Amino acid sequence: MKRITLTICTLLTLSSFTQLNAQSDAEMKKWMDYMTPGETHKMIAKSDGDWNAELTMWMGPNMPPSKTTGTCTNTMILGGRYQQSKYSADINGMAFEGISTLAYDNALKKFISTWIDNMGTGIIMLEGVWDNTSKSLTLKGKTTDPSTYKEMDMREVFKIVDDNTQVMEIYNTTAGKEYKSMEIKLTRKM
Repeated sequence: MKRITLTICTLLTLSSFTQLNAQSDAEMKKWMDYMTPGETHKMIAKSDGDWNAELTMWMGPNMPPSKTTGTCTNTMILGGRYQQSKYSADINGMAFEGISTLAYDNALKKFISTWIDNMGTGIIMLEGVWDNTSKSLTLKGKTTDPSTYKEMDMREVFKIVDDNTQVMEIYNTTAGKEYKSMEIKLTRKM
């Protein structure tokens, strides 16, 4: 009887170990799929390099625009998983620096963007999807309105015009009304 019980226990243990191994292999495959850059990451990487930037900004709805120029450098980081963009410009006599990261999350099947700059102390995070027909990425999220210290809706539309031209449009919502707050036309440096 002890032998039969020991044999059954051994078989059950081996069966559990086999199931755990199969489960571990499936989990490992999912993890590898999640961490491996794919075709979307290659598409993002095509924007690597140095760019000239023409910035147009609106401080509020119905306000006149102000314009300036700057530069942007895009670099894929962390093994081609994310793109880091560093912007610099002179805005009304102030040196402006901004850094964004762009990710494509393989598990969530969406883009995630972060933004920080030297004209604020917060971090903006936007999420969105790519539209292959219009060659544009629409991202949505929240930002802080520096005049009220309250959150407001933000939308970014990033369009790839061609290999050497891109346009980014930023829209904010104030008092329930969306307005364009910034447009950046990027032209690749040759």
